[in-house]
Amino acid sequence: MSKIEWTEQTWNPVVGCIKVSPGCKHCYAETMSRRLQAMGAPGYENGFKVSLRPERLDYPLHRQKPTMYFVNSMSDLFQEEVPFSFVNQVMEVIQATPWHTYQILTKRSTRMREYFESRVVPGNAWLGVSVEDRKYGEPRISELQDINARTRFLSIEPLLEELGTLSLEGIHWVIVGGESGIGARPMQENWVTSIRDQCKTQGVDFFFKQWGAWGADGVRRSKKANGRELQGRIWDMIPVIAV
Repeated sequence: MSKIEWTEQTWNPVVGCIKVSPGCKHCYAETMSRRLQAMGAPGYENGFKVSLRPERLDYPLHRQKPTMYFVNSMSDLFQEEVPFSFVNQVMEVIQATPWHTYQILTKRSTRMREYFESRVVPGNAWLGVSVEDRKYGEPRISELQDINARTRFLSIEPLLEELGTLSLEGIHWVIVGGESGIGARPMQENWVTSIRDQCKTQGVDFFFKQWGAWGADGVRRSKKANGRELQGRIWDMIPVIAV
């Protein structure tokens, strides 16, 4: 069972990643990888160095209960270090298990778009991009919109600044959250409510994940103490898309 509020299980046929934008500065996956390496956990012998784990490809095949999988919570499937031949193998498993739903999130939207220019997106695969700021994150939205996917989503976490007006055409779901951990950067409530209100206007499901290390009042405290409440919050929706 995953501790990530918007999924059920994680599936990591790739581990490790290379930082590409300010959203990566305090990467939780890097911290967790180092910890798992120190514990001697299988698959993390290389720490946070990009590593393909083909022995994990068949994991979803052995689970008959319909499950929402977050693909590569400890990596990024579309980084340059992962060859398309391996991405093909991941997609083959997704296609072979139509009873599962797969959430694929990337910061490499250009490469994801390139991959699907000549391939069909499986109906049970949700494609998403991370949107942490205007400079690096927002351009990924239009690249996601160019892909012919049944379900598209945005993970606006950590939200590092006011994003302004967003074009959400073809986007089905938006997740918003603040940063947690050592060195976490604060998130302001009006940044969140602006996105929430735009989702409402444009008919997009909205999910508020967390405040993180900084509360709505601008006070730093534990993630648990800050909770998940957002003044005036009216949704905690996850889209239901017929396959």
